[in-house]
Amino acid sequence: MNFGEKVVVFNQNLKYHGKLPKDFQVMNPFLDNPETLLVMKQFYDKFYGDNRNRKFVIGINPSRHGAGVTGVPFTDTKRLESACGIRMESARTHEVSSVFLYEMIEAYGGAAPFYRDFYINSPFPLAITRKGKNGIYVNANYYDDKELFTAVEDFMVESLIKHISLGLDTSEVFVLGVKNAAFLKKINDREKLFDQMTVLEHPRYIQQYKSKEKEFYIDKYLLAFNQK
Repeated sequence: MNFGEKVVVFNQNLKYHGKLPKDFQVMNPFLDNPETLLVMKQFYDKFYGDNRNRKFVIGINPSRHGAGVTGVPFTDTKRLESACGIRMESARTHEVSSVFLYEMIEAYGGAAPFYRDFYINSPFPLAITRKGKNGIYVNANYYDDKELFTAVEDFMVESLIKHISLGLDTSEVFVLGVKNAAFLKKINDREKLFDQMTVLEHPRYIQQYKSKEKEFYIDKYLLAFNQK
């Protein structure tokens, strides 16, 4: 199998059976929406139909409006269509992180050159939501609650090992989010998965709080990715 086919198989077999603290839920887009499987497969067939050795870019866990719908990390339906050329019929989503990430990808040279060199996913590759005071579920991060992290840590380690087994370059990993990096450093110190960790500000943080300095952060990403 080529790299993309391996990713598709990984996603098709994703299931979380562990316990979760009260008010937390896991969303599995590959079970929730049949079209997610179709567009996810189109994406990996289009951009990953080879056996290149890629660098790993690690997010936190998918959002319910990004990969929680499309099955593609940091990619809402808008960017899936406009930047990747794949239309999703059953949903229309806008995800804040996706805006910055795809502006950076455009500066890199576009989706095809970027995905030829990099693979993005998360240590917890399914979306996590938490019930708010109004009873509505909102995005949650795996590290938002100590009990939650304890519950999902083994699954995260197992997922990271499976990602690496796809054929990733482990000499350097790019971690998105400072707090995310602190948790992953503890895991990496114990498991010895990656030789070097390069930490970058999370796209959501940049888009939400540093949008006036967006060009600075795009340049920071490109420099980290060894772009001239």
